[in-house]
Parts: sequence; structure tokens; C-alpha cells
Amino acid sequence: MADFIHEESEGDLQDQIEEVEALSSIYGDEWCVIDEASRIFCIKISDDLEEPKLTACLQIILPPDYPSAAPPIYQMNAAWLRGFERAKLASSLEDLYVEHAGESILYLWVEKIREFLVEKSRSSETVDPSEKVNMTAEEEVDDDDDDEEEDVPDFRTLKLHADDAHLFTDHADDEEEAPPIKHGNTITDRRSTFQPHLAPVVTPRQVKTFLGKLYENKKIASATHNIYAYRIYCEDKNSFLQDCEDDGETAAGGRMLHLLQILDVRNVAVVVSRWYGGILLGPDRFKHINNCARNILVEEGYAASADEAAKSGAKTKRPKSKKTK
Repeated sequence: MADFIHEESEGDLQDQIEEVEALSSIYGDEWCVIDEASRIFCIKISDDLEEPKLTACLQIILPPDYPSAAPPIYQMNAAWLRGFERAKLASSLEDLYVEHAGESILYLWVEKIREFLVEKSRSSETVDPSEKVNMTAEEEVDDDDDDEEEDVPDFRTLKLHADDAHLFTDHADDEEEAPPIKHGNTITDRRSTFQPHLAPVVTPRQVKTFLGKLYENKKIASATHNIYAYRIYCEDKNSFLQDCEDDGETAAGGRMLHLLQILDVRNVAVVVSRWYGGILLGPDRFKHINNCARNILVEEGYAASADEAAKSGAKTKRPKSKKTK
């Protein structure tokens, strides 16, 4: 048992190192290391990089068992973020953690906060600045309390709702059969090998089940990177539930998700495994990852091939027809 815990903590530390490297590469000067030994970091988030109107500072402590068993501990500093809005944002971060339990979550958190800032900035532009919103005495007291708390570190630990606990039990995924998994052809370049995998999915739970089943394959689980992206169409809301993961290959997940969006695919998850061969490939690695993803989507009928798209006279990158799984 002690050996297992030790191995798991080493795995968590490696995941943290790779995640921090990726975030540093993505966000540049916005990302700041406060105390590397204590795993304390900070990132400045704004609604607009060139002309920011709203900014927030997210300070993070990474526990030893993050991401496998614990969420990051965080403090949100923003003078404008009070009362209901603070609670709403905290709840959305909690929901993201629950949905992606056991995975690196910081990139999703940062972008969720940025999305929140953009929406608030846009909504404030539509309000007459001369109008003052009436508040009850209780709301005014709550805001005063928030002002006082801004000066005191207020690190939060996510408290999961009881009805979300089933997401973390060992038998949770056994209740739902894993979707059928397809494996695509490999691409090899300078000793690095790339291979795609695909499964039809209609819920985030199925994505998690698909990944869990896929990683039972020791060769795939040992890949240097397992980059994935998925898109699920929510018919009742006429919208898409979608997400991606770089798994240490900075920006690769976002590029793959963009490919899925361009191809307008739905109800599918794609993983591309990369086994690093010791020679840096530069931008070519992104080309291989997306080519792998595109190839298996075409092979499984989720997207039209280039020839089919040309024959259909498509003038955009979005195919008008695709196979429904």
C-alpha cells in the first residue's frame, strides 16, 4: 500500500509539473510562480488582453494528491467580484472539477473565469452607468463583508455535493457499459509515433468510461501524451457540450477540438496517443495529431473526406452531411 501511494504521489507531481509548464507556455507573463516548492502559483485573468476592463487574480495551491484525488485550493482576488457573482463563479468551478475528476483542471478553470469576465463586461456595457441598482440591507451587509475579506487570504477547498459523490466511487463507471472503441492507423515521424482512437459518446460519463477503458491498455496508458477532445450535441438545448485535454502537449487539445468544430462532428470523442521518440518535431507534431484525428473521423463516417467534400461542392469547411452513430 505504501508503495502504491508513493507511486501515485510521484505521478501527481509529474502531472503537476507538466500542467504548470503548459500553462506557463500558454499564458506567458500572466502566469506567475509564487513558491514552486510549496506549489503555489498565480495567474492574472482579464476579459480582453489588449484593453482589459475587468481583471481577476487566481491564486492556487496544488495539494500533493492533485489531480488524482484532490482539487486545487484557490483564492479569487477581484474587487468587483462579490456576493452572488462570487458564489456563482465558485459553483461553476466546482462543476468543472466534478465533471473532470482526476484530470488536470487549471486550464479549464482559467478559461471559465475568462468567459465569466467577458460575459460580465458585455452585460455591463448595456447598463446605463447613471442607474444604481437597489440593494436590500442584507445584500449591502454581504458586500461589506466581502470587502473586508479581500484583505484576508481566503483559500477555498471545493465541497462536493452529496449527490455528486457517485462520480468518484469505484463502481460508478461499471454501471454504464463502455462505448465501442476504434483504433486508427499510426503515423511515425523521427521515431515519434502517433495513433488515434475513437468512440461514440452522448454523455460526459461515457467520455470518462471510454478513457478509462482505453487506458486499460498498458501501451496506450504509457504513451507520452494522450490528447483528447470530444463534442456532444444536446438536442434539448440545441447546443454542444465539448472539451479537450492537452495531456502535457501544450495547446494540442485545443487544436484538436477546433478541428472537431470545423468538421462539425457530434457525439464523438477522439484520443490521439503520442509516443515521443527523443527528437523534437516542432509544429509538425500538431499536424500529425490533427491528421490522425481527421483520418479516424473520416474512416468511421463522422466527417467527409477531402474528395467527398470537393465532389459535394462544399464551399465551407463544415461538411453538410455526416454519418450518425
